[in-house]
Amino acid sequence: MAGDFGEVVDTTIAVLEGEGFGVLCDIDVQATLKEKLGEEFQQYRILGACNPALAHEGLTEEIELGAVLPCNVIVYETDEGTVVVGAVDPHQLVGIADNEALDSIATEVHDRFERTLSTVNDEFESASEA
Repeated sequence: MAGDFGEVVDTTIAVLEGEGFGVLCDIDVQATLKEKLGEEFQQYRILGACNPALAHEGLTEEIELGAVLPCNVIVYETDEGTVVVGAVDPHQLVGIADNEALDSIATEVHDRFERTLSTVNDEFESASEA
């Protein structure tokens, strides 16, 4: 999508909040690689998103679920200068637990992530058309 990288990150965080997620961690991969390795890398952020109610429900069903929380949402800039927003597939995450009680939670998180991605994409698509 077209858009300023920082604006896309801020919008993604705001839309996640509207879907009930808090961002527990915000990892600036570009800055970390520069600081730790002296390497240049494109703009890339990993947002650790968590919906407290859904996390509580999931942890109650499967205490080991904490190993894959929070769910990651990524925002990065391509070599062409476009910005991409993506999210982990919660069905794959809970699949490692092999606990059917987590299926409905994974579906709920998936649906909220899909709405988030759609909203962010729609906002920046309409902004680039204006």
